Formats: sequence, C-alpha cells, structure tokens
Amino acid sequence: MPGPNGAVTRSTLRRQIADALRDEVLAGRLRPGQEFTVKEIAEQYGVSATPVREALVDLSAQGLLDADHHRGFRVHEYSVADFRGIVEARSLVTDGMFTALAADTRALRFPDGQRLAAALSGVRRRGEEAQRAAAAGDLTVLIGYDLRYWRELALLFGNPYLSDFLHRLRVQSWVCTVQHLSGLSDLRGALWSGHTELVDALTRRDVGASRALVDAYNAHSLALIERLTGG
Repeated sequence: MPGPNGAVTRSTLRRQIADALRDEVLAGRLRPGQEFTVKEIAEQYGVSATPVREALVDLSAQGLLDADHHRGFRVHEYSVADFRGIVEARSLVTDGMFTALAADTRALRFPDGQRLAAALSGVRRRGEEAQRAAAAGDLTVLIGYDLRYWRELALLFGNPYLSDFLHRLRVQSWVCTVQHLSGLSDLRGALWSGHTELVDALTRRDVGASRALVDAYNAHSLALIERLTGG
C-alpha cells in the first residue's frame, strides 16, 4: 500500500497530466475525434498507467474527452448546439452574480477591507493582457489570461463552487471555439476584448451595463461559431 508521499506524487502527476492534456486540447494540437489510449499517454510522458488513467477520467468528467471502454479515449467534438448550451449555462452563472450585486452591495467580498476598485484591480490587469492578446490575434495567450480573468472575477463573489463551475464552462467554450477557428487565417480583432469595460462597469456597480456587455459578448461568440460552422 503506498505511503503518503506516494499518494501525493500520484495525485500531483494526475493533475499535471490532466493540465498538460487540457492545454493540448485548448491549443488545438489534440484535434476533435482524435483517439488515444492510456498506454500511449503513459509512454509519451514516461509515467505509470494509473495517474494517466485518473487524469483521462477527470478530463472525461469535465466534458473534454469521451471514454470508449474498448478503444480508449477521444477528444470530444462540440457541435453548435453544444456551444449554445454552454453559453446559456455560463450566462445563468454570470447573471446570478450580477443579480446578487444588484440586490446587495456587499455581494462582492474583499479581503482586509479592500474597496471594490482595489479588489478588481488584479482582474483588470488580466483583462488588459487578454485584450492585448486578442488585438494581436495570439489565441494561446488570450485563452490563458481570459480563463484567469473570469476565474478571479467569480472568486470575488465568495463562492468557490460558482467559480469552479464557471471555469469549467469557460474551458469547454474555449475548446469548442478552438475546434472551429481553423476557418480563420487571421484572428486579429475577431475575438471579444471587452474585459476592461466589464471591470469598469462593475467598479461603478452598473449592473445594467455589465449585463449588456456580457450579452454582447455572448451574441458575438455565437455569431462567430455559427459563421464558422455554417450553423
């Protein structure tokens, strides 16, 4: 029976492998429908099969992989209908955040008595980096900063479960987007970049403007995917 150090090592490997494979999917290097086995991934990373199997099961639970008991795993292929559902789900989460803010000005929770603007300053920096990446058409950098931006923003509402759920939805929506972006040769200006505008609206506690920005973002995302897929 493995001791505590062995358990920690396996858990760390499991997380590292899951993170690495998620990054491969987000970067488009693992294509939708691509198949692989536990053995292939274990050999690729030079590790035992157990943490690899656990990592692949984790990614399957997150909706990024499909498990086939006879053939291993394959990258999940998202349809336009899937994307619409993801956007609707993430909209319900963000709308709940804005509703809480409208009902109670203390909805956003800050450490050490920080003011709202101070608490949002770190989120704004992530947003600035995301906007620069969007303007440059640098998808990999944009995805990294965008995921951090939304995760940190959701955490300000003091509910880690809400933040984790929104993060999972955003990873799924990015995976779907990446799977269809091959139809664009130049991404400059094609992706949403209203991150700092949203932070500014929240800083003013302008719930109406915040909702309008997110609604415009969702409409932009859906229109992009539908245009790329002819859907």
